[in-house]
Amino acid sequence: MGVLKIATAGSVDDGKSTLIGRLLYDTKSLPIDKLQAIKDSSERKGYDYLDLSLATDGLVAEREQGITIDVAHIYFSTPDRSYIIADAPGHIEYTRNMITGASTSQISIILIDARKGVVEQTFRHFYINHLLQTSDLIVAVNKMDLVDYKESAFAKAEQAFQQLLAKHQLPHRKVYFIPVSALKGDNVVHTSITMPWYHGPSILQVLSQVETAAPLVQSFLQVQNVIRPKTQKYHDYRGFAGRIKGDQLKVGDPVTVLPSLKKSVVEAIHFNGENFEAAPAGSSVSISLQDDLNVDRGDILIKTEASDSLLTKNITATLCWMDTQPLVDKKKMWLQYGTQRIMCRVEQLISKKSTDFQSDVTDIKQLHLNDIGQIKIKTSKPVPSISFNQSRDLGRFILIDPVSKNTSAVGFVEDHT
Repeated sequence: MGVLKIATAGSVDDGKSTLIGRLLYDTKSLPIDKLQAIKDSSERKGYDYLDLSLATDGLVAEREQGITIDVAHIYFSTPDRSYIIADAPGHIEYTRNMITGASTSQISIILIDARKGVVEQTFRHFYINHLLQTSDLIVAVNKMDLVDYKESAFAKAEQAFQQLLAKHQLPHRKVYFIPVSALKGDNVVHTSITMPWYHGPSILQVLSQVETAAPLVQSFLQVQNVIRPKTQKYHDYRGFAGRIKGDQLKVGDPVTVLPSLKKSVVEAIHFNGENFEAAPAGSSVSISLQDDLNVDRGDILIKTEASDSLLTKNITATLCWMDTQPLVDKKKMWLQYGTQRIMCRVEQLISKKSTDFQSDVTDIKQLHLNDIGQIKIKTSKPVPSISFNQSRDLGRFILIDPVSKNTSAVGFVEDHT
């Protein structure tokens, strides 16, 4: 079934690191030396249990404070499939780290403390997953052992989260509500006998059955490098190297070059000195075209018919602001999508989400750190007129401050005018 990429989210101390540690421990994925270090540390602290959060907290500050600060990527596997988990921090000041961790994930686990229920960070993390169009969500109501495994505590958290889902719907989204105790291991890998009122699967059982979503757009390749060997054997060779996204690309496929809108046909596909008739999505290859076109780094070879509607200079996007310096109207910034970087200007700050993400605040002057808002951007050169719901690769971008060189925001293209 392939590798499944997972993101964890939730407020601080909801038990994300412990949950991941439990997954690793119960699937026997912890190395012997790591397991021994966890046992020794737990004994020194006087715990009568294994502090499984230490399985993921790699930074000294994380171990000392018992919190997650940076995104940690954890790899483990079962006989069914392999997994990569992005353990993202829960503090509001590390929201940008959470966005980074969730941006490439196919399913998210959102934890809720059974004692506290849905809190502000739950809203924030759910809405970010909504923007990223994560089609599968596991809502893990954790620390059920601290509420005596009462069904009422689980039902209350589920009802509050259902209200969020009703206001922010996504076609084909699947949501699994699971009561768990990461500390005790209930419903993490194995189903629990302490909650006979719950008849659903464990977290690992859901993960083992999730199917990855199919691509929404045609195949394309964004050029990483133009290859001109100029050797005796390849004197006239011109190849365009990059990674294929979307679907497979084959010899004979018609392609359009963006932004020039020139058309050609795939003449050959090369990898490691060999020729191939087709290359699947995810392949890093070099492609040559039948026509001698001027193609530069950052240009896109897309399998579709040429049309002016493929390009635009005006973008409406939802933005997650990640800089300590606020975003103001008319600010000029670098916009980067893939390997292409161009200058742009913020034409209008339309609105931003309220702290509970239930409504929009209009008539705003600035976007501050961790704000999520809607803006209009004008680019100096045409960019692909493709929204995020059409392509997770071509419909997203980052904004870079031209002075500080900070990555200031990540954006999701909504519409073009």
